[in-house]
Amino acid sequence: MSQAKYILKRTAITAVLIYLVASALFLFFRFMPGSYSSIMLQQGLGPEQIAVLERKWGLNQPLHVQYLNYIRNMLSADVGQSFVYGTNVWELVRPRMLNSFILIAPAVTVSYLVGGVLGAAMGNNRGTRFEKYGIVVVSTFKTVPVFLSGIILLTIFASQFDVFPSSGMLSTETTRALSGQPFYAMFGTADFWMHYFLPFVTVMTFFITLPSLIMRTNVVETLGQDFLYYHRITGLNRSLKFKKLIKHASLPVITLYPVSMTRALGGMVLVEVVFNWPGIGKLLVDSVLARDYPVVQFVFIVAAVWVIIGNYVIDILYSVIDPRVAIKSEE
Repeated sequence: MSQAKYILKRTAITAVLIYLVASALFLFFRFMPGSYSSIMLQQGLGPEQIAVLERKWGLNQPLHVQYLNYIRNMLSADVGQSFVYGTNVWELVRPRMLNSFILIAPAVTVSYLVGGVLGAAMGNNRGTRFEKYGIVVVSTFKTVPVFLSGIILLTIFASQFDVFPSSGMLSTETTRALSGQPFYAMFGTADFWMHYFLPFVTVMTFFITLPSLIMRTNVVETLGQDFLYYHRITGLNRSLKFKKLIKHASLPVITLYPVSMTRALGGMVLVEVVFNWPGIGKLLVDSVLARDYPVVQFVFIVAAVWVIIGNYVIDILYSVIDPRVAIKSEE
């Protein structure tokens, strides 16, 4: 199978998966225990008020009509209104997605950069104390649950020493000062970076283990290969030899980067709750507690699409790096 056909095939499969996930979530939220009417009754609304709201949101229509409207609205980016806030769900979720991305992307990226360098150093110093202690430290980061490491950092640096803020993304004063300014204006404030530091370190240390250990293993294996022995006996410059070593050993680590990006979303729920970070994970928890089903449903769709698209990118990346992947998929 040619690479172009492979990409088209993966694209079609990805589109079908997104459709199936969206359909499954629609059915799940329609058949789960506790109707919207029962929820509104618990909040003190009368039958007439509930009927008005159900007509407003189309909940009084037959299921197949609701489904067709749901798919049509999804295709037109009209994902409905929040039951609690009364605003468009997309307008509610969009800034939260950006807040989560601001935290996830840099933290995972730095974890791979630092982890790659640390792993290369451990592999290049095999058998030393540096390697042994390095393995213990990075392995410990992975064994500690991400929410627990966040709580530990909060206890030490926010509660005990009061060095960093304990929650949120900006203080109330900074939020007022930035009112009416572009979103990116907050990056120029020290207050944002003080709020950002602890959740960033929490996510970064959690994801540093995988690239560190894999890079170390790859460097150790690469050091024993013939091409490095040839470079050694031909007197190749040490820095050039090290560059060739890193280039050869880092390829598997690079291909794992999108995997960590897709998995990071699950951990973000815990991190955002611990640090009260106004991201999509915190919004999901708040919406579940408030039974704001349109928001919960759309957040699940966003999370599913995130993972599906991430796996799609990984598949395409593998096929570009190693064209044999496309050939094997035909077998």
